[in-house]
Amino acid sequence: MSAVSPDALIPATAPDAADATPVRFVGPEAALDEAVQAWAGRMGFKGAPGDLLVVPDGAGGVRQVLVGTGKTFDPTSARGLAARLPEGLYRLELGGDDGSIATLAFLLGRYVFDRYKPGKARRDVRLVAPAGFDVAEALNIAAACALAREMVDTPPADMGPLQMETIAREIAEAHGATIAVTRGDALLEDNYPAVHAVGRAAAPHRAPRVIEIGWNLDRTDRPLVALVGKGVAFDSGGLDIKSAAGMRNMKKDMGGAAHVLALGRLVMQAGLDVRLVVLVAAVENAISADAFRPGDVLNSRKGLTIEIGNTDAEGRLILADVLTRAGEHAPDLTLDYATLTGAARVALGPELPPLYTDDEALAADLLAAAKAVRDPLWRMPLWPGYRAAIDSDIADVRNDSAGWAQGGSITAALFLQKFAPASGAWAHLDVFAWNSRGRPGHPEGGEAQGLRAAWAMLKARYTA
Repeated sequence: MSAVSPDALIPATAPDAADATPVRFVGPEAALDEAVQAWAGRMGFKGAPGDLLVVPDGAGGVRQVLVGTGKTFDPTSARGLAARLPEGLYRLELGGDDGSIATLAFLLGRYVFDRYKPGKARRDVRLVAPAGFDVAEALNIAAACALAREMVDTPPADMGPLQMETIAREIAEAHGATIAVTRGDALLEDNYPAVHAVGRAAAPHRAPRVIEIGWNLDRTDRPLVALVGKGVAFDSGGLDIKSAAGMRNMKKDMGGAAHVLALGRLVMQAGLDVRLVVLVAAVENAISADAFRPGDVLNSRKGLTIEIGNTDAEGRLILADVLTRAGEHAPDLTLDYATLTGAARVALGPELPPLYTDDEALAADLLAAAKAVRDPLWRMPLWPGYRAAIDSDIADVRNDSAGWAQGGSITAALFLQKFAPASGAWAHLDVFAWNSRGRPGHPEGGEAQGLRAAWAMLKARYTA
């Protein structure tokens, strides 16, 4: 899945790089030569954001392409170019950080989900990298984002717990990592009771499972990084069933699993100086006579009991068990990704994922990386005043917070904090993993969020 063609980006030293068509980014006051200025005026090109003008060479070819920037240039706008340029090989007339950001943005914009349109030809729009640019890493990052997006885009009939396991096995085997999978009723024997409870209503071929990848674990001199992902292949809401509209895009509820598998692959590809554990709880929150119920009290791997107030708050239940498992490795750093709450969207909208951590250094590093690579995150508080909202009268904790607290994304993060590893730093990213509006370079559907930011942070911390 999610292969990115190595020809999508070629080095500046490649033999055909000199033949690439230049792409210039220009604002309303840009100086253009007389012939180009006349052509731009004739075609109504004003240098506004979103403007694009193909300038012919007079011999049936393309002399150059002008892209409008408006008064302020945003290099991430290059993400829309692959969908708008004529087929061919191009060179962005940019240098420095802008050139690097725009080049990766271009690669991200090449993503197309066409699995169910096998006869549809892909457009061949390619790019020459800036001088000195790390082509291999950029292709790996683009492929990681494409993997996460393709997993999210794939319908649940073709992206169930088994398919997540298959992808995890392929990644592990490709990088000499170990993989262990606990499925079905064996989850009870191996002490994953919350994962079992959420997934037990699914059909046998979609049985719940915990997937654990281990890489470099024998290198005990290295710090250990744990990546933990929510993998709900489809979320009906359980017995507290969602509305039809609320259920429509629930194929994306395994977005957390998609993110950590993609991020884990990047870590292994780069050979970062770490030990790595990737943990995915893969389930389907289905409805049957054996579905878990509102009012049930579940056990958890940590030994805390959980009162079920709402079966549609299932993601935090499965994460509770795998976060506890992550803690058994005594990690130095734990990141969890989950499409956890609609409340996060109410707070910050679909394009800005909240980041939760009580570690100031980790928060600073993640936010700095997010800004540098233009993969936005916004820190939200683990507000202690709301902890009482997840207290239960009959159990250690409840999975639906009391209404008075209102901040549903915060209280969900506070729930996870109870199960997060005691060692090292921990951060939780409540991602949407979805583009709700389609536009060039951002088709409606799966999106990778906070993945490039986390990769940049890990690379900065752990490159040997």
